[in-house]
Amino acid sequence: MSWLAGLWLLLTVSVAVAQKIKIPVPDTRSDTLTLTDSISKGIRDQKQIERDSLFYVKLKNRMFKHRVTRELHKLLFHDNYNSRIKTGDVNEIEVNPFVQYQGRVINKIYVRRLGVFGPSVYDTLRRPRSWLERTANQLHADTREGVIRRSFLLFEEGDRVSPDTLRDNERLLRSSNVFHDARIIVVPHGGSRGFVDVYVITQDVWSLVPSGSVGALNRFDLRLDQRNFRGLAHTFSNQIAYNGTDPFQKLEYRGRYIVPYIGKTFFTGQADLIETRDLKQYSLRFYRPFLTPDTKWAGSAELSYNRFPRYVVFSEDTARLTRLGYYYNDIWAGYAFKPFFSFLGEGDDRTRLVIAARFTRLAFTSRPEVRADTNQLFQNTNATLFSIGLSRRRYVRDVLIYGFGRTEDVPYGSLASIVAGYDNAELGQRKYLGFKYSKAHYLESFGYLYGALSIGSYLRSKTQVEQGVLTLESSYFTPLRTTNWGNWRHFINFRYTMGAERFNNEYITLSGRDRLGINNDNLRGTRLLLTNIENLLFSRLNIVGFRVAIVTFANLGLVSYQTRKLFQGPLYQGYGVAFRLRNENLTFNSFQIRIAWYPNIPGNAAPFRPAFEGVPTARFRDFDTSAPEIIPYR
Repeated sequence: MSWLAGLWLLLTVSVAVAQKIKIPVPDTRSDTLTLTDSISKGIRDQKQIERDSLFYVKLKNRMFKHRVTRELHKLLFHDNYNSRIKTGDVNEIEVNPFVQYQGRVINKIYVRRLGVFGPSVYDTLRRPRSWLERTANQLHADTREGVIRRSFLLFEEGDRVSPDTLRDNERLLRSSNVFHDARIIVVPHGGSRGFVDVYVITQDVWSLVPSGSVGALNRFDLRLDQRNFRGLAHTFSNQIAYNGTDPFQKLEYRGRYIVPYIGKTFFTGQADLIETRDLKQYSLRFYRPFLTPDTKWAGSAELSYNRFPRYVVFSEDTARLTRLGYYYNDIWAGYAFKPFFSFLGEGDDRTRLVIAARFTRLAFTSRPEVRADTNQLFQNTNATLFSIGLSRRRYVRDVLIYGFGRTEDVPYGSLASIVAGYDNAELGQRKYLGFKYSKAHYLESFGYLYGALSIGSYLRSKTQVEQGVLTLESSYFTPLRTTNWGNWRHFINFRYTMGAERFNNEYITLSGRDRLGINNDNLRGTRLLLTNIENLLFSRLNIVGFRVAIVTFANLGLVSYQTRKLFQGPLYQGYGVAFRLRNENLTFNSFQIRIAWYPNIPGNAAPFRPAFEGVPTARFRDFDTSAPEIIPYR
């Protein structure tokens, strides 16, 4: 294990030197709300601006000589995208602009809602570019002002200004799937030194997304997602599929309704109804996370019934179908408070000690035969877990990481937690002990570095371990680099997972989009090592409002069962290039055209794999403490 720890440490601390880049700051021009900006203007990179401007002016002049190429230029290029005209450093952005108003009384709160297309929270006077964008703005129902005030604001009129609260509220608004971007501005009230007015500027995403496909007259799939139902910020999703030739179930349905941040409680309610061939699910859930470090209480309650008519159970060399059905009940609650001791030096005001308790019940209604040495994974369980954790989290704003131009809140800090408890399982009581630690740094000239360690296991006795797991993770991305064609970032992700005394039908896999990128049942085992390398060019191309990124990637993985050493097996590989498109004003995923080469995947008759697929937006790992949990084996 010493070589493995050394490898993880090496990947965590060794990175290539990247060219420093400034962060774009859009210009609000004559907007009267620019008295105080939530992103500082920073320093201009004049030489690069001149090179970029000269290059694109020459290109524009050449293309505007002919009508066809002129229209093509209007279609492909948009001067505002990826603009570097106004820039600022990451460390300058981190300065909290609300500090100068700390302690002043909030006199009035004004909410300004912008159209989906055209303006931005940094340029509220910008107009839609076409009749299509103007029409879309008229058809869209903006989030109601009352909903924003009741459900999304952490402060009220009469409160004193807390810089951290305003900063967290900006992040909370941006993290919602209702808003494309959000900004908070503080302005002195009538020259008074004791009172201020607060402006909350929001911009919705286009919320209505239809999709579907038709294979034949007796085969179709229709889906309609409404992410902001009637301007209430509710999500209402419906999907219907029909296959007249399916012998098991011809008509399928999936439905979900979500009510976020109910009133001032910040609880979210979610109901799911799924009736498909391979899954029947009926569930109801209410949950409230630790939204900010100032959130004292969090918790959730969930009730569900799940049935899998055709569940596949794998072992090392076989696979078989079985029926599964179970009831799942889960409830937890946690309390966060400032520790009574100094920790981590400066910035201790963002550190919280969190204690939590959780009860989970899993009761099967249908399953394969369960014995002490067979199908233990399907035993009935009643688990009670307790945790204590120390969380310190802050955020820095950046652009062009996982998004295509919107403001992104990058978490950094640390989290350490211990989980302990017991499980009154069907095959006998067993104790549980687990530990998690994660930490991230974000440095201007270095990039973003994240590392995590997780280890946990059930204990049948003082010496008997059951379902143990060890996971090491590390991820890194560089500062933004610039070229005439756009902006670059490089991403490296590393993961090692090892199971100890797992049950016979438990396994992990390299298969899947977020692993090697190919689905294959032969890529299973009880331990794996995976490295993903990705180079991402955010180009200046804009195709009908969709920004284009060019991606090259390499995925390398090892996987094995306990009967064979990890490095004795083949190094599975995947290489490729993709063109990824996204419109940040729309709610649906990015989509990409990808071609990949998998030279040594077992049973793969087609090494070259073209694909047209949706790409979910990746999310950062935060450092908030959630429910006590069994360390996942994945």
